[in-house]
Amino acid sequence: MPEEILINFTPQETRVAVMHQGAAQELHIERNASRGLVGNVYIGRICRILPGMQSAFIDVGLERTAFLHVADIWETRQSGEPPRPIERMLFEGQSILVQVIKDPIGTKGARLSTQISVAGRMLVYLPQEKHIGISQRIENEAERESLREKLGRLVPADEPGGFIVRTMAENATEAELANDIEYLRKIWRDIQVQAKTAAPPALLYQELSLAQRVLRDFVNPETARIVIDSRENFQKLTTFAAEYTPTVAPLLFHYTGERPLFDLHGVEDEIQRALARRVELKSGGYLIIDQTEAMTTIDVNTGGFVGVRNFDDTIFKTNLEAAQTIARQLRLRNLGGIIIVDFIDMENEDHKSAVLAEFNKALARDHTRLTVNGFTALGLVEMTRKRTRESLAHVLCEECPTCGGRGEVKTARTVCYEILRELLREARQFNAREYRVLGCPSVIDLFLDEESQNLAMLSDFIGKPISLQAEPSYAQEQYDIVLM
Repeated sequence: MPEEILINFTPQETRVAVMHQGAAQELHIERNASRGLVGNVYIGRICRILPGMQSAFIDVGLERTAFLHVADIWETRQSGEPPRPIERMLFEGQSILVQVIKDPIGTKGARLSTQISVAGRMLVYLPQEKHIGISQRIENEAERESLREKLGRLVPADEPGGFIVRTMAENATEAELANDIEYLRKIWRDIQVQAKTAAPPALLYQELSLAQRVLRDFVNPETARIVIDSRENFQKLTTFAAEYTPTVAPLLFHYTGERPLFDLHGVEDEIQRALARRVELKSGGYLIIDQTEAMTTIDVNTGGFVGVRNFDDTIFKTNLEAAQTIARQLRLRNLGGIIIVDFIDMENEDHKSAVLAEFNKALARDHTRLTVNGFTALGLVEMTRKRTRESLAHVLCEECPTCGGRGEVKTARTVCYEILRELLREARQFNAREYRVLGCPSVIDLFLDEESQNLAMLSDFIGKPISLQAEPSYAQEQYDIVLM
């Protein structure tokens, strides 16, 4: 089925939706104030070395220091021998050339590597290695050998650097490959020149913008067109495509309709649904998706689906539909790290195998590296999905100031009892004339009604009057005690 890519531009952000069969499969958002860092090359300064963690913290000019593990030092990766201790390879205050391989996520700084790679349309250049690799997605053995021969002719044996052939290079001509090689080598020469003169910390090379990466990375043989809703950016991307990705240029289309592009294709509604905890299935079942710091859990429920024959069939059909929906939600929400899927328990081993096969088939469209294990003894499916950038929820949302990210708040009665305990503590510590309680209306109403007797008993016990004042702006857990 053909695929469409929609690009929505505003002065503040760029949003991209990858559409398949009329439904959004992936959402990417890049805000001008916080562009992604993966691929950026910096000259940094080592701030601190931690021998116990075999890691170093490096200042590259970002808000938080970045993180370099001994396994990501090029010297240890290319030697094939056990790595030397990091404290014997690096020292504090040292200048070092590094590349971001993982964006800052949550409280963690960016992850770095000293193995530099520069991505082009068809090739990835590895300036520190002498190696030619072919993408595993190019499965035709004859085509793989042909590409290896073409590169062998284009890359003299005495020239430094190696290349990885990307999927987009399938059926590429020697001229196209030669253009990519020259483009990538020019970028590396520029990085080297700047590295000699720039004072750390400094940015030497910035990865392409999201819209440019769409033309370089997202387009595949199934892509029918790329729809852009900004005339200015359409012209910029047309110029960029003509120079760097000429095969993509004919796919660019300028949308001039009055209705917003994302509204027209239902993407705005899809974004709202992708932020919800509950995902409805067409059969009547539903998913519950909980994203935590440690992992993401997905629970499958039958809901209102009762099936037509028996309960086993109901469970089987719900799980099959859930397998397809989960695969899409992982891409849509960009969920990464450890993921646990709790399908509805199935007794039939054939049903289990069929659901797992359907799940793997649905995940095959995902370009992100992932691993899926079979059903565990508890009937759970464990999987991992590489996390290189923030999830959709972390990009668009922040922790709730009322509940502190718990997803729930204390009841009004619980808060009442906390206030009573706090009043007693205050009375023992301070000799006030009167105590005034400021709280949200629901808590104050409870004190005036069901908890009025307890409040009166406490007032008698401490021998001081207690007055109440409702504050509509207060959250349910928020209160103050004022000494009068």
